[in-house]
Amino acid sequence: MAKQQTYIMLKPDTIRRRLIGQIITRIEQKGYQIVQARQMTLNKEIIAEHYSHLTDKPFFPKLEEYMLSGPVFGMIVEGDEVIQGMRTMMGPTDFTKALPGTIRGDFANSTTYNLIHGSDSEETAREEIGRFFG
Repeated sequence: MAKQQTYIMLKPDTIRRRLIGQIITRIEQKGYQIVQARQMTLNKEIIAEHYSHLTDKPFFPKLEEYMLSGPVFGMIVEGDEVIQGMRTMMGPTDFTKALPGTIRGDFANSTTYNLIHGSDSEETAREEIGRFFG
């Protein structure tokens, strides 16, 4: 198995709903290690950079408003095959397709307000870790 690092971001609704502890517990129970973490407030520039593949979509203004609505909690998570493992643990973005037992299946109630972001590849993980942790 390959040890990897990934970027995980708990979004504003996770913080508002006080779900950080439950999600971190799931990550740690899986055997992954949180090697760095911090709460941060995003600005329009970093949101546009992070979601550059979505800025031309009609829903982007709502997404931007959501991501500006409160702080996020960013983490570098490490473990064997952690990128795919975390994506499986998160469940699909569309909460109606997220199975019980996944983070979104258990806690999400909106596709827009979907609690969590995780890198989708090693390249993306490197970019996102650099973007949010320098």
